[in-house]
Amino acid sequence: MAKTQLNVRVDEVTARAARERALARGMSVNRYIEELVRRDAGELGRTFVDAAADFMRRYESVFAEEFGADLEGRRRPVE
Repeated sequence: MAKTQLNVRVDEVTARAARERALARGMSVNRYIEELVRRDAGELGRTFVDAAADFMRRYESVFAEEFGADLEGRRRPVE
């Protein structure tokens, strides 16, 4: 995968913390930051899935009433 350079300005305390944590993990600061961003992006995906699951739990009865208990996307015949 091609790499793109980012220039980020942070205060000295944050820079020191990044250097120390990267060193403690045996990796470069670049790799440490890259992993933080990837992990954070994954969190967003999990947050979305969790919210969608919560929505379905809350509104399951509404969907069951509209589409039937099997919830396979088939509409019940109009009576």
